Amino acid sequence: MTALDHSPQSAPSRDQWQKRLDDVALNNTELNKLIMDYLVVEGYKDAAEKFSQECGLRPDVDFVSIEERMKIRFAIQKGNIEEAIERVNDLNPEILDTNPQLYFHLQLQRLIELIREGKVEQALLFAQEELAPRGEENPELLDELEKTMTLLAFDPSSQHHSPVSDLLDFSQRQKTASELNAAILAAKSYQEDPKLPTLIKLMDWSQAELDQSTKEYPHVTNVLTGELHTATGDSVSE
Repeated sequence: MTALDHSPQSAPSRDQWQKRLDDVALNNTELNKLIMDYLVVEGYKDAAEKFSQECGLRPDVDFVSIEERMKIRFAIQKGNIEEAIERVNDLNPEILDTNPQLYFHLQLQRLIELIREGKVEQALLFAQEELAPRGEENPELLDELEKTMTLLAFDPSSQHHSPVSDLLDFSQRQKTASELNAAILAAKSYQEDPKLPTLIKLMDWSQAELDQSTKEYPHVTNVLTGELHTATGDSVSE
């Protein structure tokens, strides 16, 4: 078997690269679908409605369900976990009934909110009655519960300096909201992640691979404008 040759290859000129890009056929309908997919998954209901009117493309889900999903997301982002649970049960009770790990994470977020508010006794009781029994059935969940309970070892005024202070960050609420959002989309047989960011990640990966095999080539430096940057410092905007 011949060994793979990883030696750098000669780079195409900027004009050659640009011609290759120009030769790629772009289908406006497919591009519109990508944009609509992103707006639907991320929950930009108003933008999705307006975009639908402009391009004549209807999403695979109704706009009302997008709005309901975003109300649930906003409730978690504000720390109103009970409201989020009530709303998702109204939308589809099977989502939480069939996903015990997700329900545990929602209850864990509720515990974090109690600790944030300084309701120590209520937090201890809630953890003992609602979370500990579920954690005993799953060691991984028990580890998450123990990590959260570590917040109680610190004075409320210094919790942000604890080794688990990240649990109090907005990003933790966002993580819980995203997990629930994905479950709601899956229940509607819709993909959990938008395709557009995945394509951008694929582009970044492709450029990283090219960096190892090509001396130089025009890099995409701005995905919004499609600007290409060459080794000489020249740039070309689409």
